[in-house]
Amino acid sequence: MTDEILAEVDPRGPRRVIGIGMLLMLGGLVLYLAFLQPPASLVWQAFLIGMGLISLWMAYKLQVATTRKLFLTEEALTDSEGTVIARVEDIVAVNRGAFAMKPSNGFTLKLKNPAPRAWQPGLWWRVGRRVAVGGVTPGSQARPMADIIAVMVARRQA
Repeated sequence: MTDEILAEVDPRGPRRVIGIGMLLMLGGLVLYLAFLQPPASLVWQAFLIGMGLISLWMAYKLQVATTRKLFLTEEALTDSEGTVIARVEDIVAVNRGAFAMKPSNGFTLKLKNPAPRAWQPGLWWRVGRRVAVGGVTPGSQARPMADIIAVMVARRQA
């Protein structure tokens, strides 16, 4: 099945590097603080170690997730691993306004039916009827994708 790709989002570049770098620095600094300047209480030290390890784990997850690309076809929004994020026929609305609750440089989709939870840090997430795309994605690629989806939804509803 060869579907024509209408839009593509490729999270390469400085936003990705800065996002991963900030999480690595946060994790490193918190672990440094936990071991070289330990607090008086072991509970706080365990908390700092846990937060440092979580930050390093999140940096790894962000690095892995942002190696993927997003593709929009006439049928679905998918990633380069083949995961279907949302079917176009299930999309009810697109929201990418300035005051919308959305990721940085991204947009949100409202679906007809709830879908299973899924999350790729810095790229997209899905909870119930909401899908959000964005984070470390370039706005110059996400905006046209949102516009194309909005046109497809409006054409279907007309």
